[in-house]
Amino acid sequence: MKKMWGMGLSVILASGVVLAGCADKQDDAPAEAAKDPVKTSNVTAAGELPITKEKTTIKVLVKGFPGVSDYANNEFTKYLEEKTNIHIEWTVAPEKSAVEKLNLVLGSGDLPDVIMGFGISPTQQLIYGTQGDFLDLAPYIHQYGVETKKMFDIVQGVKDEITAPGGKIYALPQVNECYHCSMSQKMWLYQPWLDKLGLQMPKTTDDLYNVLKAFKTKDPNGNGKADEIPLSGAAVGPNVNIDSFIMNSFVLDSGITTRLYVDNGKVTTSVNTPGWKDGLTYLHKLYAEGLIAPQSFTQDRDQAKAMGENPDINILGGEVAQHNGIFTTFSGPSGRWLEVQSVPSLKGPAGVQTTPWKSSVLQGYYVVTRTAKNPEAAFRLGDLLYNTEMTLRQTIGRPGTEWDYAASGELGINGKQAIWKTLPSAVPTNATNNINWSGQSAPSLRSNDFRLGQMADPKNPQEVKLFTETRNNYEPYRQKPESVLPALFFSNDQATELADLEKTLTDYINQMIARFTTGDANIDKEWDGYVKKLNDMNLKKYLDIYQAAYDAKMKK
Repeated sequence: MKKMWGMGLSVILASGVVLAGCADKQDDAPAEAAKDPVKTSNVTAAGELPITKEKTTIKVLVKGFPGVSDYANNEFTKYLEEKTNIHIEWTVAPEKSAVEKLNLVLGSGDLPDVIMGFGISPTQQLIYGTQGDFLDLAPYIHQYGVETKKMFDIVQGVKDEITAPGGKIYALPQVNECYHCSMSQKMWLYQPWLDKLGLQMPKTTDDLYNVLKAFKTKDPNGNGKADEIPLSGAAVGPNVNIDSFIMNSFVLDSGITTRLYVDNGKVTTSVNTPGWKDGLTYLHKLYAEGLIAPQSFTQDRDQAKAMGENPDINILGGEVAQHNGIFTTFSGPSGRWLEVQSVPSLKGPAGVQTTPWKSSVLQGYYVVTRTAKNPEAAFRLGDLLYNTEMTLRQTIGRPGTEWDYAASGELGINGKQAIWKTLPSAVPTNATNNINWSGQSAPSLRSNDFRLGQMADPKNPQEVKLFTETRNNYEPYRQKPESVLPALFFSNDQATELADLEKTLTDYINQMIARFTTGDANIDKEWDGYVKKLNDMNLKKYLDIYQAAYDAKMKK
């Protein structure tokens, strides 16, 4: 019996997929069908379940994830097949060799009906969409996309972000609005040291200098040794590079490898500006006075955590990191993860005070290919995954076992009425449980309201802490939306040219951040030569390619 489904909730090679050549087309009929979806197919009316009137099989190539041991016999798979009347025939690409597997499939032309979970970049979407391998999903969204349209309404900007030039949509995204991750360039200070020395949380770059100086010279850990490390970053990890937070008090440091942003419709970079020079000069001052750990340019995440979790006595006063679990351990024995507090966006000498923002839209999670025998059903299967209950089932597990809807009066992470809650019987999300799809395999809709609507757990205050500190210390200074560089769709020629340019530029920029900061290069004497070398590396051509892609995307 039919029933209506209820309402609920590096740029070029982001997936690591190489740009393969065009394969011979075996059957162009499904691609042609995308222009005008068939109205006499096996699918039921939009929004109805089951999706197909008769049992239908859809072949899916999925990127495997450690939390899912067997997609075919997975609890969520069984539930989904029962509700939709669609049997999924799986081909699983092991996580470590997923890129190679996808390359082989795309190069061979022997395509499944659906490619799921690979995070295919906008550039690959455009290339394979233009040559006809990936269907344009816009007509299917128009006719059948009940949940996709809701998602567009709930999270503003998603439709624009996934739309290629010409209005084509070649893939459905995963939408995971991690509030604290969207403003991830943060700094943390050890509050007990501030308290012991009678210091306030800094508000300006001058304040920060004074705090770090006191950390170094006034023995805040009380062991009588000059072993304190005032501030550290790392070379590997989420937003741990030493410039990530501080530079935003001098000029926007977008976090993009080449620090790109949009200024009045013009794609530009910060790395050759006077503000960038001023920021590097400030970093060098900190380093020259021993306030920045030399390991900041070489250590990995494990080494960073060993520094922050020193077992004998705390030696670390401040850290540049996305969250307080990079240099410390959540619920760790030292308890320091709860004792570090975020530093608000600092005002620089020229009044600059900015929090960079990044999108939570993960591109290319669900593609319907030209060989799909029933593209309407294939699309609707992906569309259904945005439904609130489906999102909870595929990312958390079974209702009543792993999760439940919140009762009246139970509060969420954001302090409002909670929407849902995990249950004590829930299997850890990092376990191989075969109950869900591990939250990484498919489209889902985890909006800010959904994520922050999880009932707060007093035994695990980390999410509340991250939400509160992001809201109070970073949201007020958030980067202007019009300055955020959107996801861009590059042609094959553009992508090929950018690949070499971007690596050359990025390597040089990062090298010079380290050299200018440590004093290996004298910024007063060598700045002009640095800017000249950027120009010699074809920075202008690089920006021109981005500008052309930006203009094509923004063209109405």
